[in-house]
Amino acid sequence: MDPIAVAGLAGTALVGAMATDAWQHARDGVVALWRRVHPERAGEVEEDLTRLHTLVGDGRGSADVGEAMVRLWQVRLGDLLLADAALTAELTDRLARLTDEIAAGAAASDGQTIGSQHLEAHAADGGRIYQAGRDLNIAEH
Repeated sequence: MDPIAVAGLAGTALVGAMATDAWQHARDGVVALWRRVHPERAGEVEEDLTRLHTLVGDGRGSADVGEAMVRLWQVRLGDLLLADAALTAELTDRLARLTDEIAAGAAASDGQTIGSQHLEAHAADGGRIYQAGRDLNIAEH
């Protein structure tokens, strides 16, 4: 699997898990990856994740902050996966498994699925398209 695609999914799942019971497992898994590649920076990563979790837990994280955190962790995880060419495939597989575990844990704790979606639609002749990743309510008068 493409390391950048895995990093994208993992960043989304990690931030999504911050407000769920899956958080501890997610944090520990990400820190373990850093310990493997950059042990000298694992403590810093753990502190960053704890600080961000506190921000989300305190309700101070807006939707914009959440989106910024997703992008930040997608980049950080992507950099980690590409840091050592000899380990890239192994780390990509480990991160993909961790992402699946995070999503499963988060879904079990709050009934929601964490991940990404691709929606595509084409309208013609004045047709209407309504798409949603989850709930959609339409009131036409």
